[in-house]
Amino acid sequence: MKELAFSELWYWFLLMAVVCYFIGCFNFAVLIAKVKKKDVHKIGSGNPGTMNISREFGLKIGLLNFLLDACKGGVPAVISYFIFRHCVFAGTDVVISDFTRYFCGVFVIIGHIFPVTMKFKGGKGIASTLGLFWFCLSCESPWYILICFVILLFGIVGFIALTEWGSMGSLLGVTGFSVWQGILFFLRYQNDLTGPWTVACFMMLLALNVLTWTAHRKNLVRLFSGEEHRTSVRKLSHGKRGMKEM
Repeated sequence: MKELAFSELWYWFLLMAVVCYFIGCFNFAVLIAKVKKKDVHKIGSGNPGTMNISREFGLKIGLLNFLLDACKGGVPAVISYFIFRHCVFAGTDVVISDFTRYFCGVFVIIGHIFPVTMKFKGGKGIASTLGLFWFCLSCESPWYILICFVILLFGIVGFIALTEWGSMGSLLGVTGFSVWQGILFFLRYQNDLTGPWTVACFMMLLALNVLTWTAHRKNLVRLFSGEEHRTSVRKLSHGKRGMKEM
């Protein structure tokens, strides 16, 4: 492994932060709605996200939006993985790509939720965050590609189908993937858990949860007060509206 000091990397981090933020600002829901000759902000809940697109145009179009947002979250992270996977931070055993994968992801999500192109009023980051974990965990092992797909399909979608709590199902999925990756980091760096770069890796996972859970704060308030609308997977499959946007 090649050792690199922060002084050799800082401009890479700055470049990744800026590029990933602007990648996050590109909203596929807005594009899809325009293709359909509609304004995403004036349909359904008005939120430029996968769930709103699904309710307005059907599950197939919603799935397309989800996959595009998932790639938006995952591709920049994977690119950083291939650039830095054979490098470690100087004086540590922490692989630089373990940090940069989620560093890139955090800034994509910030751009998605707070896009300068839409006066800092964007989507809520679930699809891009789930895509980020899918891509990043797949870097850990090829088998994780299938495992993540099964969790997404039967875990998160299954939970939403049974409970009709769309927001909670998505958020639990984000937290579940965070815990999984956190365990992998713990096992890998258990001899240096207090090291600054090890802590930084865990902080990136925490940041993703803070961003997505905070973006859903209104949904959570409605959920706990019993006022949250239900998300019917059956209705989504027919393009009908269920509850307000996640």
